[in-house]
Amino acid sequence: MEMSANQPPQDANNICPVPPPLPGPATNCGRKALFMMNGSQTRGYSCVSTATRDSWDSLFDGGYRADVAIKTDNGGIVYAHANVLGTASPVLKGMLKQAKGFGKKRSITIHGVPQDVVRVFIRFLYSSCYEKEEMKEYVLLLLVLSHAYVVPQLKQICEQHLEHGLLTIENVIDVFQLALLCDAPRLSLISHSMILSNFKAVSATEGWKAMKKSHPALEKELLESVIDEENMRKNKIRKSNERKIYLQLYEAMEALVHICRDGCRTIGPHDKDFKEDQAPCNYAACKGLELLIRHFAGCKLRVPGGCVHCKRMWQLLELHSRLCADSSLCRVPLCRNFTEKIRKQSKKDEIKWKMLVKKILRTKRIGGAPFFVSLNSISS
Repeated sequence: MEMSANQPPQDANNICPVPPPLPGPATNCGRKALFMMNGSQTRGYSCVSTATRDSWDSLFDGGYRADVAIKTDNGGIVYAHANVLGTASPVLKGMLKQAKGFGKKRSITIHGVPQDVVRVFIRFLYSSCYEKEEMKEYVLLLLVLSHAYVVPQLKQICEQHLEHGLLTIENVIDVFQLALLCDAPRLSLISHSMILSNFKAVSATEGWKAMKKSHPALEKELLESVIDEENMRKNKIRKSNERKIYLQLYEAMEALVHICRDGCRTIGPHDKDFKEDQAPCNYAACKGLELLIRHFAGCKLRVPGGCVHCKRMWQLLELHSRLCADSSLCRVPLCRNFTEKIRKQSKKDEIKWKMLVKKILRTKRIGGAPFFVSLNSISS
């Protein structure tokens, strides 16, 4: 008896096969999915086996039922599958929609790179695989293709390889230019830093000479960056040297208070008895300051300007008076006299001394120490 086309057979439920399960995390290679860990759902990345990757490589190498012909320079052709290309790259998907062909066969063109590079690029779209030597040789071209055809995974891999070993003095100019063109800010920053650190060697490369002819504006910007970097380096050295001087002045102020209050080695207040077994002094500037004080006490040209060493001692005494918290209790000689002198000083000299005192206080952060004024009192 014939069966009606509009009526299903009575045993249809037994004849129809059970539909396959929906694809789970194991089939979504490289995409975020939920999987079980310790009895709870965790968001992470799924993986595929080596056999699966080999199958995709085999599909690409064999070209089984390939429906796209990718034309390259010098008449080369790479065969691929439209579904794979369209899924992996939105740009290739748009090209395939506009592509013309015979029957189900379509043709697109990738110009500007050798056929071997196109093969490496298309193979990555299939299996996310590449050979180490191919990446080393074609990394810059693959970076361009990955950016042009919007394949972020490959672009990230190219950037990582360049950052961790493939970036050299010879290619850093090319990498810097491509990083700017391909919107790779981290790579451009790393290559720019290498150019500044090795400018003499980089400026002698062929890449620099080519950039000088093709992009003179970029060369000018790099030269300005080199000058700015050199100025920053010199400024850093200058500030470091200034800081050392301010620290030495602070140590001299501490040692001066120490000598005049407690005494040290052979110099001290008249009411201080020195012990033969006195412990070594902890003040680094104490010894040099003792020699300066001894010279100051015995020099016949003690008038400021008459002796270089005495002039330095006068400056140290005046600096101390400006840092001293209480001149009425201070045991440093002439501290009170300088305090009276400061009131009669010109405004220009007053500003100069105040700036020096502020820098010393900020360098050592000695505001609040028992023998020195605070930074707040100077600022006010």
